[in-house]
Amino acid sequence: MEQMLKNLFLFLSKNKGMTRAAKKYGLRFGASRFVAGETLEMACKVITDLNRMGLAVTIDYLGEFIEDEQEARKMADQCIEAIRMIGRNNLDSQLSLKLTSMGLDVSERVVMDNMRRILEEAKVHQVFVTLDMEDFPRCQPTLDVFKTLRAEYNEVGTVIQAYLYRSEKDIAELDELHPNLRLVKGAYKESGEVAFAEKKAVDDNFKQIIKQHVLNGNYTAVATHDDKIIDYTKELVKDEGISGDSFEFQMLYGIRNEKQLELVNEGYKVRVYVPYGTDWYGYFMRRLAERPANIAFVVKGLFKK
Repeated sequence: MEQMLKNLFLFLSKNKGMTRAAKKYGLRFGASRFVAGETLEMACKVITDLNRMGLAVTIDYLGEFIEDEQEARKMADQCIEAIRMIGRNNLDSQLSLKLTSMGLDVSERVVMDNMRRILEEAKVHQVFVTLDMEDFPRCQPTLDVFKTLRAEYNEVGTVIQAYLYRSEKDIAELDELHPNLRLVKGAYKESGEVAFAEKKAVDDNFKQIIKQHVLNGNYTAVATHDDKIIDYTKELVKDEGISGDSFEFQMLYGIRNEKQLELVNEGYKVRVYVPYGTDWYGYFMRRLAERPANIAFVVKGLFKK
């Protein structure tokens, strides 16, 4: 049953009609638990509050699968405004973005022009930018863009997904760039031809790539809510004598808030992924797919005045 619900929500996450309806009706039915708000001002307040609790942030203006050059440019403009907001308010925040929102599906010229505009602004305000990883067909294009940008800018990293067979090889190939990588399990529905299907296999590969990247001596962001992966990382860095400024834990806004603060109190760096904007539908559906128990929050939202 849980797998059926996961597949359903992953299917719904790509429904363009539902996406349009979600933009029209705004954050309702529990989505506000996982999304900071629809405006940059709302997100700024959330970031400020999280920083006061000792939590770092990465902010994401939601949007993906854009196929129009002008719309992609507008998305890039929003990212630039977010960077300026971070700098203006001296916030402990980075920026995350999806390359499809920057025009990856439009053309190489569009996505590279938008990314260079963003990274020039990021350099001015010393704001780090992470290129989120999307579904498998966009994995290699994302890594290609990252390699090009990493040769030009220090303020850029990307994401590796543990459920893909190729991830260990990707980390090995990226090592020469000394990359700052966010390591995640992966949140898209992929074919058994490219991804592990069983949870144990994904978890084992997750531990493997964490160890691989940490021992390569590169900055590692372990993005997980799984206690077993968190505990594994703690033991790994302790056994290997890894400095606390060489890695961090990352978690999603609205999920396991108590655990986030617990880790901070233990002396670990924790970064919260804070999404905002009107294009929240696909992100919200993937959060429900990851943990169907979150549906309870949607049901409650249906009955709120």
